[in-house]
Amino acid sequence: MSLGSAASAWAQGNGPGVRGARAAALGNASVALAGEVWSMGNNVAGLAEIQRPTVGFYAENRYFSPALNVGSLTVALPLGRAAEPGAGAADGATTAPAAARTWARNGVVAFEAQRFGGQLYNETRVGAGYGYRFGQISLGGRVDMLQVSIEGLGSRRVLLGTLGGQIEVVPQRLSFGASLYNLSQTRLASYQDERVPTVLKAGLAYRPSGQVTLLVETEKDVERDANFKAGLEYRPVPILAARLGLATLTKQASAGFGLLTGSFQIDYAASFQQALGFSQHLSISKAWGN
Repeated sequence: MSLGSAASAWAQGNGPGVRGARAAALGNASVALAGEVWSMGNNVAGLAEIQRPTVGFYAENRYFSPALNVGSLTVALPLGRAAEPGAGAADGATTAPAAARTWARNGVVAFEAQRFGGQLYNETRVGAGYGYRFGQISLGGRVDMLQVSIEGLGSRRVLLGTLGGQIEVVPQRLSFGASLYNLSQTRLASYQDERVPTVLKAGLAYRPSGQVTLLVETEKDVERDANFKAGLEYRPVPILAARLGLATLTKQASAGFGLLTGSFQIDYAASFQQALGFSQHLSISKAWGN
């Protein structure tokens, strides 16, 4: 067995994965979300709406197996003074109210370190990303170094590129997002021409009111069937959010909540897959400055 074929059997698929318990609770229908540190992995274009330096930690345990743990640390840094206030409501709970909404004049840069797996099999990812907003459009890109290691077979390192874009179709109401992960179709192993998955995501976020956000998304791996996802977020008060999500391809349902306490955002999610059981997700982020 080659390193690449073993990775296909053991891995999280070397794909874009999940970032943040908010996205996990929403069925990972997150490509149209913006303004939070987890945009680094969900859609790098969403970084452009981050207004303050932010650091976030995300932990995931799948099916109560230590060998399937995920941990990631992300830092986002706005560049330059804030631009003029823009139209629309931000997605992240830690961002400013719509009336005072601004974004960094020179964009936002972010860095991420992530690890999946245990001693027998693991994936390590280090990435850098950048998002920039002009008018109602945000664009972003990131580069990752992905290392896949299997005990007894060694390690392999590859570089990946990802592009993302978002547009506010109707300010404060309707947003569209899309991203392309591994646009270069990077090869993981020469045996059977095995490659890191190339994944296209596109989706909508609709806000009928300031308390409710509805999300729909389709995700297509070039070698797999499409995965259709949907999520609902309800905020009875600004500091508290309740969430539900569903994904068709994995037949997975999810739910969770979010709490904003000062400059801290804490999110928790649990997901259930009938054949495999429960997974748990926890993320904590902190922002600095006014």
